[in-house]
Amino acid sequence: MDDAQAQSISPNRRTIILRGVACVAAGGALINAAKSANAGKMVQSVASYQATPKGDQNCGNCLLFQAPDACQVVDGTISPTGWCKFWAKKAG
Repeated sequence: MDDAQAQSISPNRRTIILRGVACVAAGGALINAAKSANAGKMVQSVASYQATPKGDQNCGNCLLFQAPDACQVVDGTISPTGWCKFWAKKAG
């Protein structure tokens, strides 16, 4: 095998570096996509979120609440004493 054939079979340094850069860029895009998954949550105003409970219904006893201050469907900081129209009683 001559040098021309060997060079066409084995990648050169530039090819390896470019592939590495492409992999890093693709990885960054995947990380950004995962972060924007939270963007699928709705804003508090759309959910009719309020920082006060509605009777005995509050975020602290809601199935969707994620302690200490988050929700599976509503974006932003959520108070355990808050309420929104998606409240669902936590089992138990």
